[in-house]
Parts: sequence; C-alpha cells; structure tokens
Amino acid sequence: MKQLMLCGMLLFLLSSCKEKLDPASFTNTKWELTELPGLTLPTAAKATLNFADSLKISGKSFCNNYGGQAEIANNKITVKNVFGTRMFCQETDAAERSYLHALNQVNGAKITDNKLYLLNGDKTLLVYTKTN
Repeated sequence: MKQLMLCGMLLFLLSSCKEKLDPASFTNTKWELTELPGLTLPTAAKATLNFADSLKISGKSFCNNYGGQAEIANNKITVKNVFGTRMFCQETDAAERSYLHALNQVNGAKITDNKLYLLNGDKTLLVYTKTN
C-alpha cells in the first residue's frame, strides 16, 4: 500500500511539472515554419503563423494566406475555423496541403528557445522559429 501511494505521489509531481500553456506567450507573436517532419520544405516560399489578440491566427501557407482561431483549454491548444485563399501553386501544393492538415491536427504546444513546437500528443507536427 505504501508503494502504491508513493507511485501515485510521484505521478502527481511529474504531471504538475508539465509546462502550462499561457495564452499571453502566444498573443502578438510571429513565427516562421522551419520544420514539417517527413517533408522537405520548399525553398521558394515560406509558411508563417501569426497570433493576434484573442488568439486569432493568420499566416502564409506557402502559396495562400489563411486565418482561423486558436483556443487554449485544459492545457491544450487547438486550431479551429481555418479558412484561406485558394490559389493553386503547383510547386508548393503538396507542402501546403501537408501544412494545413498538420495545423488542423494540433492539440498541444511548447515554446523553447524562441522555437514553437506544435504537437499532436507527443508527436511533433510543426516547428517554427520566432520572427519578432
């Protein structure tokens, strides 16, 4: 019984050490995509992510502009209501589709050393570098 209580306390301590997502750390920040695991990024175009007041998002998805709303609840971040322009750029089409798909799968984030990691569980989906 004593060991069971000790394990429970240890799990509680480890889970409380997890970094809390603070909306203020996202508000009015700009990021440039540096990594989309499993894909080589196009060199001729960039993808960006900007957080405005109330966690409204906007950016460039290589070819098109997009916007939406980020929400933070229960220490998770999600991206909702993503909309965008619909120009077709053949050279960045695959990267753009992969980028927007990954953005819609986000349920977690961490910021470390001016890098933003957007996650799905423990899996890194997108990595950005802060630009402002």
